[in-house]
Amino acid sequence: MLNTRQLVTFYWSARLGSFTAAAKRLHTTQSVVSMRIRELERELGVELFDRRRRAAALSARGQKLLGYAEELLRLSSEARESVVGDPEAPETLRLGVAEVVSITWLPRLIRSIHARFPKIRVELDEALTGDLLARLREGSLDLVLAPGTRVGQRLAFCSLGHVEFAWMASPALRLPRRHLGPRDLQEWPIIALSRESFHHAAIEEWFASGNARCRRIDTCKSTGIAASLAAAGLGLTFLPVRCYRREIADGHLRIVKTRPATPPVEFIAVSSTDSINPFVGGIAALAAEVSDFDKRSIA
Repeated sequence: MLNTRQLVTFYWSARLGSFTAAAKRLHTTQSVVSMRIRELERELGVELFDRRRRAAALSARGQKLLGYAEELLRLSSEARESVVGDPEAPETLRLGVAEVVSITWLPRLIRSIHARFPKIRVELDEALTGDLLARLREGSLDLVLAPGTRVGQRLAFCSLGHVEFAWMASPALRLPRRHLGPRDLQEWPIIALSRESFHHAAIEEWFASGNARCRRIDTCKSTGIAASLAAAGLGLTFLPVRCYRREIADGHLRIVKTRPATPPVEFIAVSSTDSINPFVGGIAALAAEVSDFDKRSIA
């Protein structure tokens, strides 16, 4: 009879591609992971990993077992949820968040998670959208809360609402007060987040919509830094309006009228459909409940 602990260890070793990473994920040691894998291999009488390679690469038999392991572990979690009424909470929830989430309603979400699951430990990772999604796909994150589009294989999505973004600049730049289009702004310096961000992609798409291309883009990894640089008169940037109302009121930044207008940005909770525990879907639903982003339908 297959041992659940051995299957979980095998699953994460295969997903993360490393016994060391699996040990970190399971809060154990690499030697314990190796021991469980060897025990599973003795039980089945086959080699599950190709030990001629440095990474934890699956053998042909191991690849075949991985599909069964995913299904068995998922069914085990679903059975618990059906009988007990609540999915099994893991020891650790690895949550990736974009900056706009972290500076708005993230504290309420963490408080709600701990209220429902007092023993769970939350590991937060704030980064750019592209980096967060890469970590989700490799299995080092359980759930990502970020702006983005609903594309990607083997990913599940849950809307968190929309956020109004606008072009902003220092009044010192003396930009015209009329509506400005991509061709009007392409000569001005632009401040964007790094290419791994949804922010950078949104800026490039806006310029492309007017058959324009900005001449210079300075990049950083934080909307806070982008706002500070813009307030210093170093260029225009694209910011969430709700987060910079004080700077606008104080006259450090002003909203630049643009045409075409910039549509609200949808934020989503993203998880892997390969997840073996429905608990993650419950946290995504909780995030959607806690989020105070605009949940009205966008025409």
